[in-house]
Amino acid sequence: MDEPRETVKETYDRIASHFASTREYPWPEVKSFVEDATADSRPTRALDLGCGNGRHVELLRSYADEVVGLDVSRGLLTEATKRAADRGFDAHLVQGDASRLPFDDDSFDLCVYVATLHHLTPRETRVASLDELARVLDADGTALVSAWSTAHDTFDREDGFDTTVDWTLPGGETVPRYYHIYAPDEFDADLDASDLTVVDSRISSGNCYAVVSGQ
Repeated sequence: MDEPRETVKETYDRIASHFASTREYPWPEVKSFVEDATADSRPTRALDLGCGNGRHVELLRSYADEVVGLDVSRGLLTEATKRAADRGFDAHLVQGDASRLPFDDDSFDLCVYVATLHHLTPRETRVASLDELARVLDADGTALVSAWSTAHDTFDREDGFDTTVDWTLPGGETVPRYYHIYAPDEFDADLDASDLTVVDSRISSGNCYAVVSGQ
């Protein structure tokens, strides 16, 4: 399966409002990572790559002086803008492509890149996005990367594969979303193929997670 990359944008623009209404709280793994990463110093600038409705942007804003959220979907960025206004937190929200980030080298101290990598296709684009993450992290920066895994109870396969996962709108209409479901070893291989340095890699809640640095 080789879905056009534009499909991800169109899909999330279409489901943005309903999707955002189901994404209220930060993931525990993200909160733990941010707390650990900021225990000794406050980041100057943080990035939420694939920010969706801004729930992790809001979290990051409590720990960093400045936060940027990037997403390919204009609809999701609209939802993130509403969330920021309603809850009174500042953020710079940018529409962009995770494999071609519109930021200078060494721009961020901290980044979360969760539930987004698995929407990119083909593999070369996924690795390119990891290279871009390495490029925009500064020398002392750290990031958390996650993707859906074959370890999830939903899947009964050991090898990574491409699929679609339906999103059901309130009226019952289903909208297919492209995913690449990572085998844990494959996730580690893509990280190793990139310019990132892996600090820790693990499985949690059926997802692959890795703490990485740009050096």
